[in-house]
Formats: sequence, structure tokens, C-alpha cells
Amino acid sequence: MTFTESISTCFNKYANFEGTAVRSEYWWFMLFLFLGGLAANVISNTVGILFNLATLLPVLAAGSRRLHDTDRSGWWQLIWFVPFIGWIILIVFMAQEGRPNRYSQSLPAAI
Repeated sequence: MTFTESISTCFNKYANFEGTAVRSEYWWFMLFLFLGGLAANVISNTVGILFNLATLLPVLAAGSRRLHDTDRSGWWQLIWFVPFIGWIILIVFMAQEGRPNRYSQSLPAAI
């Protein structure tokens, strides 16, 4: 999935917490959010805050779909609130390859 396809897909699934998101979709979208947030904060703090608020729901939805692709519940995103260790665990989960899971009909149930 390309950079623009990822952004388009994530915004088209703005609040869709069902299904899965492949690694490229998730990480390209995170790069867009990082660069967009950086640019918005350079303009002003107010624009940065508005950008972050506007993209909060798609970030959570994309994260949930990414965790689904690794056969984990979207609720695992709450581990982000555990300083340092939680962040590392979540990044490892997000970086793993997708595997057969209960959230997608497109992957085989077993290998």
C-alpha cells in the first residue's frame, strides 16, 4: 500500500474499528500524522491542537485495526498509558506481521 493510499484508506475508515489494517497502511498513516502534526505545530499551537483533535479518532481506529491484524483486541491500545514498558510492547505489537485472525474473513483460519 502506498503513502497516499494509506492516508485515503484511514480517513475513509475514519471511525471504523472493525476489520484489519496491514503494516504499511498503519505506518504510512503514522508518518503522515507525525509530519502533519509537526507542520501544524510550526504554524501555531492552536493549529497543532486542532490537527491532533481532528485525527484522534482515525488514529485509534487505525490502531485497533492494526492490532486486529495481529489477532489482538483493539483494547490493547490502553497499554499506552503504562510508561515506557507499555509503549515498547505496543510498538512491538504494531510492527509484527499480520497473521490469521478472528477479525478478518480474507485470511485463512489456520495455516
